[in-house]
Amino acid sequence: MSPSTVSSKIAAVQAAPVYLDRDATIAKACDLIASAGREGARLIVFPEAFIPTYPGWVWHLPPAQAGDMLSALYAELLDQAITIPSPATDRLCEAARQAGAYVAIGMNERNAEASGGSVYNTLLYIDADGQILGKHRKMVPTGPERLIWAQGDGSMLGVYDTPFGRISGLICWENYMPLARYALYAWGTQIYIAPTVDRGETWLTTLRHIAVEGRVFIIGCGMVERKSDIPDRYAFKQTYQPDIDEWVNVGDSAIVNPQGEFIAGPLREQEGILYAEIDPIQMRVAKWEFDVAGHYARPDIFQLMVRTGVQPMITAQDVGRSRTTRTREVAPDKPAIGRTE
Repeated sequence: MSPSTVSSKIAAVQAAPVYLDRDATIAKACDLIASAGREGARLIVFPEAFIPTYPGWVWHLPPAQAGDMLSALYAELLDQAITIPSPATDRLCEAARQAGAYVAIGMNERNAEASGGSVYNTLLYIDADGQILGKHRKMVPTGPERLIWAQGDGSMLGVYDTPFGRISGLICWENYMPLARYALYAWGTQIYIAPTVDRGETWLTTLRHIAVEGRVFIIGCGMVERKSDIPDRYAFKQTYQPDIDEWVNVGDSAIVNPQGEFIAGPLREQEGILYAEIDPIQMRVAKWEFDVAGHYARPDIFQLMVRTGVQPMITAQDVGRSRTTRTREVAPDKPAIGRTE
């Protein structure tokens, strides 16, 4: 794909999902995609686990005392999780097509390739023609998130070519994994997507560091959540800290250029869409002085190996009378473009 010479608009959508309601949250996402598309956005990014919500209760409910409640919440989350592909993703793809925009959106994904009983924290990529480019499953859930999400593997770690630059991303605290970041830099990412529920000065400093380290544009897209967004029927709502009056999560979405400068945001304690223009010339010249996976690398000293093979949950073997063995692997779908060659 020939490099563009025209600047493009990108967007970070900071919004609250419709709590644990897949269809209503998808409808909201489609409206937001349409809105950003009307503003000329060519890449539209949503927060981590946007559909149907981030399971924040795991940070507040002690398993030893709240096992029944945790089980019931997990069952509801699993019921509202998304299978990829499915009619649910078809709706998102059609919204992207109508907007003429690439979309990266966080979701809870059911493991349809195996038991159907586990959930992944997944970032889904859709192109401007409404086709699924691929997906990335969070490799390491953080702390009590391990009570909810399974671990992704290297088969879904990759980058994607677009008319306005090479895109890729990591989810939340995956962005503190230096080897994962380096892999994306080495594969040539130019627009780095970082959906999250994190916020605050430390996270914003991390975004600026990644921008300078990788000489990339970075879109940090944060979740906002108010106590009023959580229906009162959920008893765990009362377990949040008493000093939280309304904002459970404040957002802090931001877009940063390769020099580490905020060019949009941070957006705090409100829903909204951030927009920024990205200059393809700036993407190409940003690395002349420092290219961490290019002229500043020392492959004679340091080397990184990334295992991108699929790790199947089950392998079925049929042994015939001739004692020959036929093997069929049941494995996760690989992205249409795992990484550029």
